[in-house]
Amino acid sequence: MTTTTTVENSAKAPFAAVPLSPQIAPPDDPGLEELSNLFDAEWVWQRYREHVGHLEVPPEQVRVRQFTHTPGRSALVSYIVEWAPDDYIPSDYFAVMLRRERPMEVFQFPDDPYLPGLKEAADSETALGLVNRHVMAVPARRISVQVVRYRPGNRAVLRHRVDKVRLYARVMRPAAIPPLLRAAELIGASGFVVPRITGHWRKGGTVWLSEIPGKNLREQIRRGGQPDPAVLLDGLETLWNAPPPVDGGRPFDLPGLYRHARRIIAFALKGNAEALGHLRLVVRSLAPFIDSWQPSGMAHNDFYDDQMLALPDGRVALVDFEEIGMGDPLLDVGNFLAHLRWAVQSRSDGSARARSAYHGVFRRAALQRFGWSKRELAFREAACVFRICTNVVRYPQPDWQDRLRSGLSLVSQTLADPA
Repeated sequence: MTTTTTVENSAKAPFAAVPLSPQIAPPDDPGLEELSNLFDAEWVWQRYREHVGHLEVPPEQVRVRQFTHTPGRSALVSYIVEWAPDDYIPSDYFAVMLRRERPMEVFQFPDDPYLPGLKEAADSETALGLVNRHVMAVPARRISVQVVRYRPGNRAVLRHRVDKVRLYARVMRPAAIPPLLRAAELIGASGFVVPRITGHWRKGGTVWLSEIPGKNLREQIRRGGQPDPAVLLDGLETLWNAPPPVDGGRPFDLPGLYRHARRIIAFALKGNAEALGHLRLVVRSLAPFIDSWQPSGMAHNDFYDDQMLALPDGRVALVDFEEIGMGDPLLDVGNFLAHLRWAVQSRSDGSARARSAYHGVFRRAALQRFGWSKRELAFREAACVFRICTNVVRYPQPDWQDRLRSGLSLVSQTLADPA
């Protein structure tokens, strides 16, 4: 099976086009003339058929999983192919990438050309050999492999179980390994419980970490639990006080990430004058803050509830930490608050009330502890909400323009309510 397919000729498909959901009609992108094809059922089905060859049984549907887009430059859509339950055929994952003035690429899990270690790490026959070579020698003859998360071309998380040993294998582009190892040293000096790196395979872009038993902090908050904010702030403060890496590392680039989000949102709202007007107002409000922002110290740079586990003894484990480096402590708190606020506006049940309540608890605790300006924290929370708006495009639904308008209203609300 090849990892990359350049499509030149159309293969004859034995089945009619399989339904594609959700049905999306993206705006035209002059730099990527084939963008609309990524959401055309017949075109997508044909690309899949050309890549996999003969199929005995047609799937029931193809679903869009993720849409990653840099307007005018590149687009990648990942799909999941699903068969009817009584066909007893496991779902299949594949992706199509378009890049300006480059051949189209089609690849199928686990043959990801950008994640060279994924194929071996995801296969139970070869994964055991990897664990023996790069982690520890185990007498077991079998290993259980479970796919936890997969983002084509970017990263994957797998759970490896060997007898009583449970590990998480994080597969990424090989160039991302050294920054992750540096981040692991930095986070080790914080007040958080962190998974131990048990081994790594540089060439294959794979790092193994110990599993930490605990409950997802986001789920705990959703159910009405209120983790002690002092525990989270203690952990953050020890991280903020850590010395910066010797080589400096690459500082967090909030202005660049903000501009990227603005391009994505503006593209998704093309043709909607009212929504684009709202976007311009939001940009006008955020621009002075973004233009003046600079890294001010050590920070986590991607701190939010879904990155953490609540442990039985009251401590908190931080399981995602590769963005650690020079950044902005207030932005860490603002990002945590932004994810809570976003979750509140997308629901109207008890979980929304629970998240809203904890948003207030955590915000008050941070302001009281550090004596920060409410206005400065509000700008950071609003900037993070603005970036989260791109999730509406990344996980597209037919009503994405309406959902983007709601997201932009949330940014305005955050800026207008710093009390």
